[in-house]
Amino acid sequence: MEDGCGAGCEGHGANPLANLDQETQGQIQELQMMEQSFQQLLMQKNAFSMESNETDLIIKEVEKTTGEVSRIIGNQVVIKTTKEEILEDMKNKKRLIETRMKAIDEQEKDFSQKIETIREEVMKKIQG
Repeated sequence: MEDGCGAGCEGHGANPLANLDQETQGQIQELQMMEQSFQQLLMQKNAFSMESNETDLIIKEVEKTTGEVSRIIGNQVVIKTTKEEILEDMKNKKRLIETRMKAIDEQEKDFSQKIETIREEVMKKIQG
């Protein structure tokens, strides 16, 4: 049976994407890379979220304390400090985390839209 492929056809049937044009194959590769980057972005977002929660906890605990406050630097040095200084540092850290989280949210939105657009284009071409 002749399938129109000829003797030089390699891997016929092995790769369902082989019959797609270069542009569509390129879009599929772009989609895969974007999805990997999107996953990394989500991991980053999760790390910032955990850091934000930890910072909230520190602020809450320092606000409750009436005694002496110490700060651990690295994992070897403990320094006495003031409650006000710790609160100021933690609130600044919290603002920085929130700024980063907003930027990540924007990136997440952009990624989602781009991924969805490319996915729709590819599906139209695959389905004919």
